[in-house]
Amino acid sequence: MSTAAIPGAPLPVRTPGSRARGRHRRPERPEIPAGSPALLLAVPAAAGPESRSVVEELLSIVRSEQNGVLTAAGYLPTGGADDRHTGGTTAERTVAELLTEAAEAGLPTPVVVPLVPGPHGFLPELHALAAEYGAQVTDTLGPHPLLAEAVHVRLSEAGLARADRARLFAIATAADGVVLTTVGGQPAADAAGITGMLLAARLAVPVVAAALDIPGSVAEAVAHLKEMGAQNPALAPLVIGPEADAELLAAAAEESGCPSAAPLGAYQAVGQLVASTYLAALPAVVPDLGADEAEDADETGPRGNGRHAAQ
Repeated sequence: MSTAAIPGAPLPVRTPGSRARGRHRRPERPEIPAGSPALLLAVPAAAGPESRSVVEELLSIVRSEQNGVLTAAGYLPTGGADDRHTGGTTAERTVAELLTEAAEAGLPTPVVVPLVPGPHGFLPELHALAAEYGAQVTDTLGPHPLLAEAVHVRLSEAGLARADRARLFAIATAADGVVLTTVGGQPAADAAGITGMLLAARLAVPVVAAALDIPGSVAEAVAHLKEMGAQNPALAPLVIGPEADAELLAAAAEESGCPSAAPLGAYQAVGQLVASTYLAALPAVVPDLGADEAEDADETGPRGNGRHAAQ
């Protein structure tokens, strides 16, 4: 699929492209039907150098995973809930601004994908805002095995875990217990527990979840691991980055005395999850087909449906 921008429109309109031909061409990815809405990535932070860097790289991964998908990033307003028209650049648009501009341009309402791995305090406001425009907000990105993979990679990069269980070499600093840290209160910690079980299976060490924004939660989790016999516990952030205050992460490591891996950031699997979450939502939001098109769709089956999303 290719894209063609309409002058003055915040989100371009996609036009059909030609498929690759030949017996040795690569397998086709799920095709996005013409007229499908754009993917609006809702970032739980104000625009800034660090958050923008992560978001732009993730959107680049999404576009490489699903050629032709239209993407935009919407940030939290910097001047309060009513600050909807700040006059910033396209890269600094808020979710409300992008939804407003899409409606004024007569474009399909974007599918809103929250950039969080689980429950978060900004979600109720996001759902309320999306409801004003009739926009669909997808599920959060987790729990999911790809998030466990991403955490495992960040731990291995910090020298706190083996990169591959098949490689039986020793790491002197390897953790024998992991605290999976997240933000969003107890609901986020409970949801992180599922990803924690997947991570424990990969590392073959105990993993417990804790909320960075609950005082004492991380210290309690570390104490629990030590009671289980862990002598070298480590912290593993189950945060992408923009949704968590960097000071919370630093304070947790300092107060617990435990080494910590880096946030997930723009890891490839996170971008894949964003793309698959968007694709899974498409069948419910694609504009109504005409009678002839609907009959053809019934015969051929929907494209870009949920069964492809996990691949």
